[in-house]
Amino acid sequence: MSFTMRRWVVSLCAVLAVGCAGSKANLVDADVARYTSDANGFDTHSFFYDTGAEVVVFDAQFTEAEARKVLAAIRAKTGNPIRYVVVTHPNPDKFNGVGVFQREGAKVVASEATAAAIPAVHAYKKYFWVNVAKMFTEETYPAQATVDVTFRGTYALPLEGDARVELTELKHPGVTTTQTVAYVPGRKALIVGDLVHHKTHAWLEGGLRDGKVVPDVEAWKAAVDELAAWPEATVYGGRGEAAPVTDAITAQKQYLDGMVALVNAYAAELGSRKAELCGDAAAPHHAELQKRAAAAFPDYALPYMVGYGVYGLVNQLACGG
Repeated sequence: MSFTMRRWVVSLCAVLAVGCAGSKANLVDADVARYTSDANGFDTHSFFYDTGAEVVVFDAQFTEAEARKVLAAIRAKTGNPIRYVVVTHPNPDKFNGVGVFQREGAKVVASEATAAAIPAVHAYKKYFWVNVAKMFTEETYPAQATVDVTFRGTYALPLEGDARVELTELKHPGVTTTQTVAYVPGRKALIVGDLVHHKTHAWLEGGLRDGKVVPDVEAWKAAVDELAAWPEATVYGGRGEAAPVTDAITAQKQYLDGMVALVNAYAAELGSRKAELCGDAAAPHHAELQKRAAAAFPDYALPYMVGYGVYGLVNQLACGG
């Protein structure tokens, strides 16, 4: 297996060695709540919206065990039926846990592009976690997610009464190969998955294209710019804090530009040793980039995210993709 996969094992072990702060659920506003996993689930947010008659879940966590914690958080708040689970983009921390909610009677909703991407992403990640990290077996890794309802462009979830949840597939791919955002007009809440990591380090691996992860920072920034279509919204990202849409756009683009500049400067600094970024000697360089990212963005949480995913950005910028 490639050095990049082995790097993930090292990164994960480092995370587990320092321990985890613990999972948590907290109220975002009167009817939209958030559950956040611990570092074993990559500090991933799931949101859920209780309309008063039914519940909509946004993103389903990396494992069914974490999804069951989301379910418990919902049941602690409401007994209303869980009607839908929206998958914002095709990463396993968004779709692996959907089966928990399907068994509760919920339908999984995703764009056609996201649904089409899930099988290849599932196979790629399952191979890593079973055969490289060895943290799952063939039997214990979550089953491939199935999607019940697909759409193109925009889609309003069929909900009871006056409640509305409006889904929009962005024109640009964002953090992965395709991106959906969900808007709850009654709460002016815009739920965007990992497109935004406000005040938090981002997952820089990139989307899976033809069996290879390839980040596209310019497309990611263009997707972030699309959020301006909801000028009064508060943005709720896949990690980090909620923020007014203008603040979220500005900060996310500055972060991405900053990380591109940081990687390019480090590659230039290496000079004749630059090739080390592209082979089995890359792991110490990824660790150094994590340290430099933490120093460059001292008020940003979760620097370990750089250690996980920066190899994708490094490969794109310094190794010819």
